[in-house]
Amino acid sequence: MNYTRSSALFQEAKKYIPGGVNSPVRAFQAVGGDPVFIEKAKGAYLYDADGRQLIDYIASWGPMILGHAHQEVVEKLIDRTQKGTSFGAPTELETEIAKLAVKMVPNIDQIRFVNSGTEACMSAVRLARGYTAREKLIKFSGCYHGHSDAFLIQAGSGALTFGTPNSPGVTQGTAKDTLLARFNDLASVANLVEQNQGEIAAVIIEPVAGNMGCILPQPGFLEGLREICDQNGILLIFDEVMTGFRLAAGGAQERLGVQADIVTFGKVIGGGLPVGAFAARQEIMEFLAPVGPVYQAGTLSGNPLAMTAGLTMLNLLDNNPEVYRSLDEKTAYLHQGLEACFKAHPEIPYQINRLGSMISVHFSDQPVVDFESSALAARGDSFSRFFHGMLEREIYLPPSAYESWFLNDALSYDDIDKTIHACEDILQNWS
Repeated sequence: MNYTRSSALFQEAKKYIPGGVNSPVRAFQAVGGDPVFIEKAKGAYLYDADGRQLIDYIASWGPMILGHAHQEVVEKLIDRTQKGTSFGAPTELETEIAKLAVKMVPNIDQIRFVNSGTEACMSAVRLARGYTAREKLIKFSGCYHGHSDAFLIQAGSGALTFGTPNSPGVTQGTAKDTLLARFNDLASVANLVEQNQGEIAAVIIEPVAGNMGCILPQPGFLEGLREICDQNGILLIFDEVMTGFRLAAGGAQERLGVQADIVTFGKVIGGGLPVGAFAARQEIMEFLAPVGPVYQAGTLSGNPLAMTAGLTMLNLLDNNPEVYRSLDEKTAYLHQGLEACFKAHPEIPYQINRLGSMISVHFSDQPVVDFESSALAARGDSFSRFFHGMLEREIYLPPSAYESWFLNDALSYDDIDKTIHACEDILQNWS
């Protein structure tokens, strides 16, 4: 396999960019080797610096639902660029996409656009704290909500305790207000609420986890969270940066039938451009400045390029609901094919988790239902071997065992068949 130019580009990048990348997972440290540098993308494919065409199962970590460089999105962006790229002033575009998002997503009246998923989640927590006049936050081990200080917390010495920082630069003062619970474990949440009566502002969760591999909520788990929050005056925040507009037009709230108080978005809502957003009912959103006391601002928030791409993408999804059926069917087809490959090799432990167009393979002999008991116990070395085997066969998977795969609707069944055959070939030569 020829990685000559990608490897050379990586060595050059490391001279000027910490670790040679602008987001750590891109460095391939979880799977080994040098990262692949991408020159362009179209439809279902990435084209790397060494001239190879790769079938893409990352979709820019979710937003490219219709495939890369979708013609209508690109044409609207070119037209918009010629009219100016940033004003620092309101535009009609912002209202148009806000109206469409409110129409598509259950249980929201207003939305505020920001510049990233991290910023959206950070702002949602600040809003929840301001609205409830409480300070503490419950998050779940393995769920990722961006790199804001409040989210870079790991479990402390006890199974259920105050968090401790898992990154230098995060203060103990910040960590003490973040409490850690287990995904799919309602008792862990109830215990924290009982121990911190009247102090918890919000519970934030990925309703379908995508940052410890794809992990689904067990039946009754999200419903139980909703009930605990209602009984204790706590706001429930769904981080739908990955699931929003992907699992359904209304995201995980629609797909799973559970409503959150605040919802955060990113990626899809900007059509792949840098963007984020958070949304809620009007009585909550009116706590935001300039109407209310909770401050949040951004010069590039509502950037006309991001709004143009996002509005075009959301209109395409809203007007073509069959996209979701098509994605579900393609992902189910991939699941069935991968399952057949692994079943033919019972000596290789595996679990496949899937919901909608999110799927992941875990090299574990136990069901993968949370971070502590399952995702960490999975065999990362096996995933690394699998990843590089797929890459050699021109299949580009997320370079980490702890990331969901994302399908895009530009994928053909021939692409999926090639992926299944690649898996079969890898497993036949596993021993």
